[in-house]
Amino acid sequence: MPTIAALMSPLPPPVRGWHNVAMSTSQLSPFTLAPIGIIEDGYPDKFGVPRQPGLAPSATATLRLLPPFDHADAVRGLEQFSHLWLTFVFHHSPERWTPLVRPPRLGGNAKIGVFASRATHRPNRLGLSLVELTAIETQGGIKLLLRGHDLIDGTPILDIKPYLPWADHADNARAGFAPEPPPLRCVSFSDEARQALAEHPDGQPLARLIEEVLAQDPRPAYHRTADTSGREYGVFLRDVNVRFRALEGEGPVKIHVISIARR
Repeated sequence: MPTIAALMSPLPPPVRGWHNVAMSTSQLSPFTLAPIGIIEDGYPDKFGVPRQPGLAPSATATLRLLPPFDHADAVRGLEQFSHLWLTFVFHHSPERWTPLVRPPRLGGNAKIGVFASRATHRPNRLGLSLVELTAIETQGGIKLLLRGHDLIDGTPILDIKPYLPWADHADNARAGFAPEPPPLRCVSFSDEARQALAEHPDGQPLARLIEEVLAQDPRPAYHRTADTSGREYGVFLRDVNVRFRALEGEGPVKIHVISIARR
């Protein structure tokens, strides 16, 4: 697991061209944040992770609290809430940041300010995710069972807060360049892939997860503007390697699963 110092301290240096007006980071004391837990059984790899939580409702994971935060009193009453806010660290992202990023939602070419995006390449690499809490286990430590997440296995969790629908929802909110969910692709399975699912002990839930993830079209944004119909991609989900292609022609792009093999 990454050390606390490696995760959060010191603050990353400013990029060239960034000018301090009132004070610089050198004039502020850096914060030291200790991970309170870690994600287990999350997405095995960055590729294929939905770009927002809730887009793959079948995705499950476990948040295991770490000592000294794994105390039953720390989660007393949490079972009354259905959803949680998780503050976490993009631990696979580089520490260096830039003021401008290229959101996949804009095709991977248009630039926008990092603070006007949810990009992983951020000054402090902090992420915020809304997840569903399905159960709390207290035997052998404290474990929170989650669903609908967008977190990689091993993600350090810095804080947990209950979601309050009456406070955390804004009826008249504007969503800038992402006013609605991304369009979903139609996902089909080859006979070989269907046979692999039939032989898998968790075949039906796994099939739902594969369809939910691939419907988001996890290909890099710049691949979607070129003809990549002959290119084969692979994404790790749970204990399998899913190979797929994007079928392009008349009408919307379709995603075709070629094979599903145990990792």
